[in-house]
Amino acid sequence: MIIFTSICNNYLPKAIVLANSVKKYFPSAKFIAVIVEKSLPIGFDPSPFDNVVFAKDLGFEDFNKFIFRHAIVEASTSVKGQSFRYFLKEYPNENTFIYFDPDIVLYSEPIELIDALRTHPVVLTPHLTIPEKKDSFNKTIQAIEDNELCALQHGVYNLGFLAITRTEDSVKFIDWWAERLSLFCYDDIPRGIFTDQRWIDLAPCFFDVFILKHPGYNTAPWNVSMRDITKEAGEYLVNGLPLRFFHYSGFDSGANLGMLDRYVPEHSNSVFEIRNNYIKDQDSAGQEKLTKEPWSYGIYDDGKIIETKTRRVLRKTFLDYRTIPINPFVSEKETMKFAPTYSRLRKGLSKIKKVILNRK
Repeated sequence: MIIFTSICNNYLPKAIVLANSVKKYFPSAKFIAVIVEKSLPIGFDPSPFDNVVFAKDLGFEDFNKFIFRHAIVEASTSVKGQSFRYFLKEYPNENTFIYFDPDIVLYSEPIELIDALRTHPVVLTPHLTIPEKKDSFNKTIQAIEDNELCALQHGVYNLGFLAITRTEDSVKFIDWWAERLSLFCYDDIPRGIFTDQRWIDLAPCFFDVFILKHPGYNTAPWNVSMRDITKEAGEYLVNGLPLRFFHYSGFDSGANLGMLDRYVPEHSNSVFEIRNNYIKDQDSAGQEKLTKEPWSYGIYDDGKIIETKTRRVLRKTFLDYRTIPINPFVSEKETMKFAPTYSRLRKGLSKIKKVILNRK
């Protein structure tokens, strides 16, 4: 079994906490960290991971041109499909492959997942499994906006988790997803895209996908409004069933705590117990130091910070990243020489096309 996560250096502490929990409940699995960086921080000990693979080594045709188009969150999600492809090839004797976001922690053995993988090639978990309904109209509206509308915008399924069994259908699924992410893995909700997630709304239409609705999987800030976490005989439960893994999404930004405070106002609730333990575990893994690590793909070779607008100009100008004429990390001056030129050319061709069509 291969279990992996995809991270930049600032999320290394979270990945270590995840790795420790994976080893507890999957002791025979190989845990791999895919690093979307040029190198690990100086002095970092990678021993919590069974292996480290750099995203630049996953088999992209021209990784610098590919990754330049992505902001940091887009980048760490854009390589997930190619990671599955890489592991399927590198580990031909393995049949089970699982992805977890680094800000996930396992709390018990995921028995239902293992059972599902025996008969299904792809397993997903939805953000929500119970419709929102509160004790007042205003609270219900707020919960619908926070959770149901948010899921419609960002994707029905949470891609902080994805599991496959090696079959012809799962390989086709991964190839399709990886190809889409190589072209469109952006935070661009107006265009119907949110990194890697929105694409998976289509997956059940195209492939044999099992939707795991057990409330103990992917319990998270966006569903705690309808998932009650308790503790009995030392075991954490969700709506009376075992908590399999909790997704601490939005932890560093404060969004995680904001949602918990809104929907679980009593801080004596068990959800705050696991949260406080998570803080301690991150601190032990070097959170204070590593969380400040700058992203190595966030700067040009001359040290200047790459602005998001520059990335967007380049992605719109060159739909096929392989056609970018230079290494875009050289400098802003050199990169922007090409983007406006090609952009004007495309507009000119578009105008010519309209004239031709009108003549017809």
